[in-house]
Amino acid sequence: MELKLEDDSLHDDVLIQLEALRLAPERPLIVSDADEVIFAFVRSLEGFLIENGNFLDLQSFALSGNIRNSETGEPVSAETVKALIGDFFDQRTEQIEPVEGAADALAALSTQAQILVLSNVPLDRLAARRRALVKHGMDYPLVANIGRKGGAMAYLMARHNAPVFFLDDIPHNIASVARVAAAVTRVHFIADHRLRDLLGAAEDADIRIDDWPGVRRYIETRLRAQGY
Repeated sequence: MELKLEDDSLHDDVLIQLEALRLAPERPLIVSDADEVIFAFVRSLEGFLIENGNFLDLQSFALSGNIRNSETGEPVSAETVKALIGDFFDQRTEQIEPVEGAADALAALSTQAQILVLSNVPLDRLAARRRALVKHGMDYPLVANIGRKGGAMAYLMARHNAPVFFLDDIPHNIASVARVAAAVTRVHFIADHRLRDLLGAAEDADIRIDDWPGVRRYIETRLRAQGY
C-alpha cells in the first residue's frame, strides 16, 4: 500500500539505483513489490497503531480515512496519517514479517529468473528494508521507488531481452506498467485477506494471484511455454 499517486515518469533518485543494477538482459526477470506482496505490511501496521493510540478500520483499500483514534473512534487527519506511516517505517521497517511462502517461492524461481524487489519504501529506510529481506532469506537486489512504477519498469523492459514479470498489490501501479511497459506480465497480488475482499482484480493485470505457491506455478508455466 502507499499514500499518494504520481505520474508514470522515472524519478532521478530511482534512475540512479536502476543504473547501479547488474542484471543479465538475456535471463528472465521477476520484479516484486514488497508491502502486501513480500512483507505483511498491514498486519504489522495494525500492531504499531494500537501501541500508539489508534486502530485500523479497513472499510476501503486506503489508509487515509481508515486509521481511527482509539478513544474517539474518529478518523485521524491526513497529516496524522502521514506522520504515523512515517514513524512506522522509521521504527518498524526491519521488523515487518514476511508473507507466508514468499521466501520459498522466490528461492525456487531464482533458479530460472533474476529477482528484483521494487518497493516504495522511503529512501532513508532502504537499508533497513534490505536487512529485513536478507534476514528472511531473500537476499535480492532492492530499489526504493518513488511514485508510480511504470517508469522503472519501462527502464528495465527496454534493457531486457527475456520475459519480465511484475507483482504488485496497487491497481494504479499495475495500470502504470501497462501504459508504458505493456510487454511486462502483470500479476495482481494482495496478501492480506481483508484487503483482497475490498478490491477486485486490477483491470490492467494479466492475472490475479494472492498466494506465493500460485505465483510460482504461474511463472514457471509461463517460462516453460516460452522455452526457458
